[in-house]
This record gives sequence, C-alpha cells and structure tokens, in this order.
Amino acid sequence: MTDEFTREWRTWHARREAALAEPHGWLSLTAFHWLDDEPAPLDGLPGLWSSDGTVVTVTAAAADRLVADGAPVHGTAEFKTPTGPAWIDYGDKRLELAPRGGRHAVRVRDPQAATRTAFTGVPAFDPDPAWAVAGRFAAAPARLDVGSVREGVDQALNALGTVSFDLAGQAQELVATDAGDGRLWLLFRDPTNGETTASFRQLTTAAPGPGGAVELDFNRAVNMPCAFTDYGTCPLPPGPNRLTVAVTAGERRPA
Repeated sequence: MTDEFTREWRTWHARREAALAEPHGWLSLTAFHWLDDEPAPLDGLPGLWSSDGTVVTVTAAAADRLVADGAPVHGTAEFKTPTGPAWIDYGDKRLELAPRGGRHAVRVRDPQAATRTAFTGVPAFDPDPAWAVAGRFAAAPARLDVGSVREGVDQALNALGTVSFDLAGQAQELVATDAGDGRLWLLFRDPTNGETTASFRQLTTAAPGPGGAVELDFNRAVNMPCAFTDYGTCPLPPGPNRLTVAVTAGERRPA
C-alpha cells in the first residue's frame, strides 16, 4: 500500500519528467553558437547572424524558412532581448536568441534531438519523509558573482539570505537566491556529487512563513539543465553551498 507522501512525490516526479520531455525543452538542445559583431553563417542554419551585445541581427530570404512572430524573416531583421531570450522558428526547430554576459548566443532546440527521443525518465532515490526538514530563513540581500558551467559566461545571482537547518544531526547553511513570488532557490553541492548524483543540484522552496520558517524537501532536489545537455549555461552554486552530509534523496545523475 502506497502512502500519501509517496503518491504525491510520484505525481510531482511524473510532471517533472513530462516537462523535461516537452518538444522544445531542455532535452532538445543540439547546438550553441556565439554571435560576433560581423555577420556570419552558423553551422546548420540559414542566413547571416550577428550581435552588438544588445541586438541580434539576422539577414535571410523568405525561402530560408526562418519565422519570427508568425512572419517569415525576409531581408534584415533585428531582435532585442531586454528581459530574456527572443525566438525564431526554423521548421520544427526553435532558435533561442539568448543574452549571456553582454553577448548573444543562438541555441538550437530540436524535437528530434537524441537526448529527447531516447529519454526514458530521470533516475531518483526512493522518496523518504526523513529528507523533508525544517529550516529557518534569515534575510541578507546581496549580489553574488558565481560563474557558470560554460567557459566565457559570467553569472550573477540575487541572494536573498541564508537558510539554516540540520541534516543527520549536523548544522547546515545554504545561501538562498530569488526564485520569484517569494520562493527560495537553493543551488547546492554534497558528497554524492560525481558518484550517484550530478556535479550539483537545485531545490526550490515555498516562500518563508512567519519567523522565516521554511521546509526543505530534498526528495524534490532536481538536476540542473546542464546535467542533461552540453549546451547549458547553468550558474554554479555559491561557494558556501556545500553540504557536509550525503543527500541520498532527489534526482540521481542522468543515465
């Protein structure tokens, strides 16, 4: 007989796997191209591409089948990315115009990517209520430069404060960053990394309650996109975010 905790975790885990397997999700990435300020072709894509760090410029003919906002790109088009990526469709592929550290990259999302078509799920530890622990959030806003998994890409995180808690009788503390809507985002390392788990993982919590009370359910610790693809630009965990206890909960290293 399956208990309620396990049933809820299985439902959550199934939704997580379905999101990963979406046609243009993280498993569909097949290429990463930096853009220079001089127009140039990109391997496997039509047109000429360039960026001045603020605007992406694309020159193509209608016959090239690049489509933006439902209209073919014909001639020279400019794409601004003030708050996030812009998108161009190319057949069943989606081209992500991604701003990164004062530059732009084009990432290709292809539903036929082997990483997606061969996907059979994310391995995970069996859910265990013992890994849902109480913590205490203390506000301490700061901007943190953390770097990323991709060389040449600098990342900064908006830290909100710290979360303190105990694991296996040992005191732990993680820097918490902004996940939106008051929620906390925790990037962390632990002794399982590189063996049963990826090089680091992430955990999102609900917004802290009265007095900073927060629950950390490590059963819902998940891999970052860079665990599934070579074309990620994931930020690294802040330096202090290294747990001393092996977290045998949440997602394992992808097969």
